[in-house]
Amino acid sequence: MNYFLVKSEPETYSWTQFAKDGKTMWEGVRNYAARKNLRAMQEGDLVLFYHSGEDKAVVGIAKVAKAAYQDPTIQEDWSVVDLSIHQPLQKPVTLAQIKVEKKLQNIYLIRQGRLSVMPLEKAEFELIVKMGS
Repeated sequence: MNYFLVKSEPETYSWTQFAKDGKTMWEGVRNYAARKNLRAMQEGDLVLFYHSGEDKAVVGIAKVAKAAYQDPTIQEDWSVVDLSIHQPLQKPVTLAQIKVEKKLQNIYLIRQGRLSVMPLEKAEFELIVKMGS
């Protein structure tokens, strides 16, 4: 199993809306590094859902319901995945909390904050989930 983090502006697509929908096509990725990470996702992989913008916090866990496929909204070579709800975190894990945790200093959220889809190591994923319980 692989682990990832995806970012979304809550004004554009929030965890609350995702929970209502139950499943979504994760589209709109237009960065080559993020596209590479999106294409690495496999069905069943777990994904942290991060609110960017003012919130700046991990708020829940999604699961990859369908691995990467051609983005049907455009002609160019971009990909999407389908994500389904897995579970909310009991409490948000803020970017400030992540930044002070020594074991999370090397994650892309800290090193390449603008990247919208990023891989995580299993231990990093599990630590963030634990911080949210």
